[in-house]
Amino acid sequence: MYQITINDIVVDVIRKDIKNMHLAVYPPSGRVRIAVPMRVDDEAIRLFTISKLGWIKRHQRKFKSQERIPIREFKERESHYFQGQRYLLRIHETTGAGRVELNGNTYLDIFIKPDASLAYKTNLLNEWYRSQLKEILPEMISHWERKMDLQVDFWGIKQMKTKWGSCNISQKRIWLNLELAKTPLACLEYVLVHEMVHFFERHHNDRFKALLDHYLPNWRQVKEELNRIPVSGG
Repeated sequence: MYQITINDIVVDVIRKDIKNMHLAVYPPSGRVRIAVPMRVDDEAIRLFTISKLGWIKRHQRKFKSQERIPIREFKERESHYFQGQRYLLRIHETTGAGRVELNGNTYLDIFIKPDASLAYKTNLLNEWYRSQLKEILPEMISHWERKMDLQVDFWGIKQMKTKWGSCNISQKRIWLNLELAKTPLACLEYVLVHEMVHFFERHHNDRFKALLDHYLPNWRQVKEELNRIPVSGG
């Protein structure tokens, strides 16, 4: 990978064994990436990017205007999200192992030692989010494997800065962003199906969209909802 700069916009350029150029702008920062065929020269890349400057700037403005969630400080009644719903944090002191519990539709209770560090609290909550996704995903994946007549050989959860999900087509592997635990279940399902459709079609072309239309007819609305969700940031 290397970078080019056009009108103060830095673009990551990646050469791949593909037929056409593919341009993308990623949340939350508006990072720009273009994937290009191996033999396309730099001037063609530059001209193609210039022709898309208006599109790039529109997407960057959208991401910059997107609501930001303040960095979590783990204070009493601080807002935290799970499956698209807002919960108020309640902190309980304990001498035992730390744990997280939902209390009705209002409270997220965290049990920690009095001297617990911010890093410990953050990791504790993240591991709880991870455990919730691990409970939900096996049945969801099995449902879509049957519906799409394919098999996911591996799936995992990790924190990702610029993607909601990723996949390795040849190995039938899928990674999902830990942040999806905070979004509505429909958003989690959309990202999963999106990555599974890549097993049929590598690129985001008309065939890819047609497959999404077939399996998840409301995917465009869910994608818009996902893009409106507040992102983490300072």
